[in-house]
Amino acid sequence: MSLYFAAGSPTTEMSHDDIRSGLHTALEQLGQRKRVLAVPPDFTRMHSEAGLLTEMAWQYYGEHMKDVLPALGTHKPMTDQEIATMYGATPRELFRVHDWRNDVVTLGEVPGSFLEQVSEGKVNYTWPAQVNKLLRDGGHDLILSIGQVVPHEVVGFANYNKNIFVGTGGSIGIHRSHFLGAVYGMERMMGRADTPVRRVLNYASEHFATNLPIVYVQTVMAKNAAGKLVMRGLYIGDDAECFERAAALSLQVNFLMMDREIHKAVVFLDPSEFRSTWLGNKSVYRTRMALADDAELIVLAPGVHEFGEDKAIDALIRKYGYCGTPRTLQAVQEDPQLAGNLSAAAHLIHGSSEGRFRIRYCPGHLTRQEVESVHFEFGDLKEMLAKYRPETLKDGWNVVDGEEIFYISNPGLGLWAYEGRFRN
Repeated sequence: MSLYFAAGSPTTEMSHDDIRSGLHTALEQLGQRKRVLAVPPDFTRMHSEAGLLTEMAWQYYGEHMKDVLPALGTHKPMTDQEIATMYGATPRELFRVHDWRNDVVTLGEVPGSFLEQVSEGKVNYTWPAQVNKLLRDGGHDLILSIGQVVPHEVVGFANYNKNIFVGTGGSIGIHRSHFLGAVYGMERMMGRADTPVRRVLNYASEHFATNLPIVYVQTVMAKNAAGKLVMRGLYIGDDAECFERAAALSLQVNFLMMDREIHKAVVFLDPSEFRSTWLGNKSVYRTRMALADDAELIVLAPGVHEFGEDKAIDALIRKYGYCGTPRTLQAVQEDPQLAGNLSAAAHLIHGSSEGRFRIRYCPGHLTRQEVESVHFEFGDLKEMLAKYRPETLKDGWNVVDGEEIFYISNPGLGLWAYEGRFRN
């Protein structure tokens, strides 16, 4: 087990030359490889610089880079435009589409007794370690798992083996891992590297995936003083150390611990990145620990036109809405369809304020009736954009019409928490 490259600090700003040099330093230690598979994130992680790293890996390996499998999880396949935008010159013909319902194989099963232990008795089902069949059967001598480590609502911190077992995983594994995180408690996990879901993923790595030639390429991204997104760290290795180092740095640069609560937050969802509440609810997840009781969260969502990206999940969100944990858990008991789509149930829990604060969605392509039917309040996008003008607001505290608001230009880049709520 090795750490092949590690560089980063809260003030580091890595240039493209620095990034290429770090990647090459790691890849040279691996020796010659003949069949390389890259597993980067999809367009919903455009800001990770994983696209750049994928392109650099293709430039390094040339004809020996045989496949690129974006870790879609449950997301929609990438368009040609998104692939060109994110991965640069990487040849289009290398890209494969992960079908989370049909393209998976099971490497092994984490026992229910282990899940019962890590969840403090909240679940006792088994967990299948599922991956896209290309990882097991593609004959690759190197699998480069590329992605960004950032606070995450399901697993504590995104990436490392989540990119493999969820990003290229199957429906049962995705559903059960999301539900485990939801019932254990999102606010107990976000910004923590050691969580129940991570322990399950680590069990799977250690017991079922040691024969897969996986090397992890982990980035840490944050905005600098000028508001520009920069790479603060790059960590490359074949075990947990590269992830743990990245998570420690991410905690420093992506987690804003606040000395007072927010009473009104305004979050902007870039329409090229956020087109559903399935993704757009990062505005809820990442701010909830900073919001005061009875606070208002205003979500400016010009690109949002659906709830779930998967038709079955979209229908379940429309049926139940973001109705809080007790009602969702009751629905799981009563509705076999929801019980068979536990990641949808988890999402309903994650996206609810549990009645503690107000969520006002201002979507570009959903009606007032649709928004209110899922238990959000509705805001008129044009009116709200005229009042809260993203082009004039700065990230953090602002005063608009004499009222103090807290503005976030991209909720996917961080985590915000009031220190009193987080410590508790």
